[in-house]
Formats: sequence, structure tokens, C-alpha cells
Amino acid sequence: MVVSHVEVISREMVKPSSPTPHHLRNLKLSFLDQIAPPVYIPLIFFYKPELGNNIVRAQKSQSLKQSLSDTLTRFYPLAGRIKDDIFIDCNDAGVEYVEAQAHAQLSHVVENPNVEELKQYLPIGPFGTSAAMGEEALLAIQINSFDCGGLAIGLCISHTIADVSSLVTFTNAWAATARGAIENVINPSFELAFHFPPRDLLGFMPTTGITKEKIVTKRFVFDKMKLATLKESASSTIGSRVKDPTRVEAVSALIWSHLINVAKSKLSPKKIFVATHAVNLRSRMSPPLPDHALGNICRFTHALSMSEGHGTEFGDLLNKLSSAIRKIDSDYVKDLQIGDGCLDYLKVMIEIFSKREVEFCNFSSWWRFPVYEVDYGWGKPVWVGTTNFPFKNVTILMGTSCGEGIEAWINLLEDDMILLERDHKLLSLDAGKINA
Repeated sequence: MVVSHVEVISREMVKPSSPTPHHLRNLKLSFLDQIAPPVYIPLIFFYKPELGNNIVRAQKSQSLKQSLSDTLTRFYPLAGRIKDDIFIDCNDAGVEYVEAQAHAQLSHVVENPNVEELKQYLPIGPFGTSAAMGEEALLAIQINSFDCGGLAIGLCISHTIADVSSLVTFTNAWAATARGAIENVINPSFELAFHFPPRDLLGFMPTTGITKEKIVTKRFVFDKMKLATLKESASSTIGSRVKDPTRVEAVSALIWSHLINVAKSKLSPKKIFVATHAVNLRSRMSPPLPDHALGNICRFTHALSMSEGHGTEFGDLLNKLSSAIRKIDSDYVKDLQIGDGCLDYLKVMIEIFSKREVEFCNFSSWWRFPVYEVDYGWGKPVWVGTTNFPFKNVTILMGTSCGEGIEAWINLLEDDMILLERDHKLLSLDAGKINA
């Protein structure tokens, strides 16, 4: 049951503190932006009450608004609007800024989070209206003040213009501005269209992938010790050729293997299991792009497994997934920059997706993004989360507050989640705590 305890106090538009120069008014979307799903990306930062600090809510709000306005002068496209699906009109229309009162104790929300209820801390429904199709703001922010003095800052950014890395870059710049650490604020790069020029999409239209079926989200927490055990098991398991898998590879392959078991237990006609995994392209380009390069600088790789015979065991799946991720290299990026093969590939994948014998498991890793460095002047967040995604078989991997663990936010059909929660082997790895 979802309990509503957030009261919206005000809504307004916050604009850059200095007008965007005329020669910067039109920013082309890159090819990677053109094919991004037309949804918003949600992130929520939770801050505990400050001991011995008497800063009132009004002062915090004024500081946040002013620093946001100042930050937008550097990140000026975020205050613009998309025009004709091909460029951003950097017209300083502003970002949506919402203030709300959360009639609850932050500790209760953080220690026992109800994933469905976390939507209350977001300024908009991230998977409803798309900023790619009209005059909606490209960035929306909600400041939630708890009765105990804690704060939750919810952000939604249009996926048409940014990936998660871009959102975290902006948020850290805003926080540094708010606490007066101007020397830590970088000047972002908006040159993605130079590297990936926009193209005629030849009739291809990006879709949200939203399902009308009921999706349930469960958060599994793998702490440092569990991850070490999992990596050791991955290296020594029969069939594994990956001797030192990353934590993300090991967790993704583990979850993929359990989701395959769920599909098999239903006696469905699935014959092929495909794992898609988002890969950050910044460090894989030649020369590499800096972390503060903004846009959709990521692509999905695909690993395939057949349900008949062998090949769906943990070690085999890890081999396939790790190999697929490592294929995303500088040569892959060059092909992506100069060829139209990506569009043809996307069309083929959509056709495959529509067939009943294929089961997709989708992974996106937000681990290692510096979300726990976002300090507005009253300390680092005690927890950073997201919300449930209305997509079938989607897993978001996030870091824990100590930096050593991984939170896996798994989104499944309700019946599939019931089956997964009976998997005692997977449940035995779940630490269940945010500070794992």
C-alpha cells in the first residue's frame, strides 16, 4: 500500500542567473540523443538532519535556488527546450523547481524504503510525459523538507539530452556552487553532436518501452563481503573463463541466471535469453571524452544464451556478458560514428523483441558514479536512490553509501517477482541494508 505524505508547497521556474549568449542559443542533438528513449531519469538524494545547525528551511531554499540559477549559466542547455526533435533552443526558459513538505521521519523512509512511495519525492512522473515531444522542462527538481529536519532532493532529467553520468555531473556542480566551492565547478562540454552528428532516422522512432502490466520492484543489496564471495565463485565456477570479473559483471550475470530460471519455471516457450547492458562510452573512445562531457554517451551491448542444453549456468553467462561488454571499444565507437549499422541493428532488435520466444533482461549500471559526493553544504547524502521503473526485466545497479556494495533495483512482472522471491540462493546474498 502506498502512503502519501508529501505536500507540495510551491512550483516555479528557475532560470539561469545570466542570459545565454546569442551564439550559443541553438545546440544540435547528437545521433545518440536522437535514439534515446523519451523519458526522464530519476534520482533522489536523502540528507539527514544537521546536528547543531539552525539553518531554517527558507534559508536553505534560497541558497538552493540561487546556486541552481548560477549553475544553469554553465549548464545552459538544461534550461532550454527541445525544438523539432533535432536541437535544443537554449532560450533560458528555466527548470521546474518544486518545494514540498514531507510529513514523515527521514529515518523511517531510508531504513525501510517503500520503492513505490519514493515517487512522491520527484517533481514529475518520470515515465509519463516526455520532454522530447513538446515544451516541457528538460530538468525538474523537488526539494522535500522532512518534519525531522532532513531533506530529500529529487531530480528528473530528460533522457533525450542526458544520461545518468550527465545528471550526476550537473548535480555535483550545483552542490559545489551551493557550498561555495566554486573551484570545484567544472565547465561542461556540450560537443557530443560533433562526435556523433545527427542523422535522418529513416523512420525509426525511439520508444519508452513502458508496459501496461503491473511491475513490482525489489531492491537487493550486495555488501562488500557478499561481492567478494560472488567474485571468487565467478572465477572458480566450472565453465568460467573470466578470472577477475568486475563487481558489476558478476552481479549482472548472477541476476541474469536467476531471471532465466524464473522464465524456465513458467514453462513458457522462451528459447532465447538476451542480456542487454548499458556501457559508458566516454573512456572507451579514442581519444577518451572527459567525465563532464554531457549527453547520451552510452550504448547497449547484447549477450545471448539459448535455453536448450547447456549455456545458462552462472559461469557461462558471465563469459558471454563480460565478452559482450569488452567488445564496446574504440573500434566499436568509430563504427558508430561513421556508419548507419546502429539504426539497422536497433530495428532488428525491436523485431526480435516482439517475438514470444525471446526473453530480454536489461541492465544499467550507475555504480561508481559519485552520487555520494553531492554535498550542498550540510554533509553528504545518507542514501541515494531512484524509484520503480515500469519496464519489464530491468535492473538498475547503484552503489551503497560506503562505496563498496551494490544495490540492485530489479523490476519484474508481479508474478515473476513472486517466483524470484522464492529463490533462497539469491535471497541469501541480500544484505538488505543501505550502508552495506
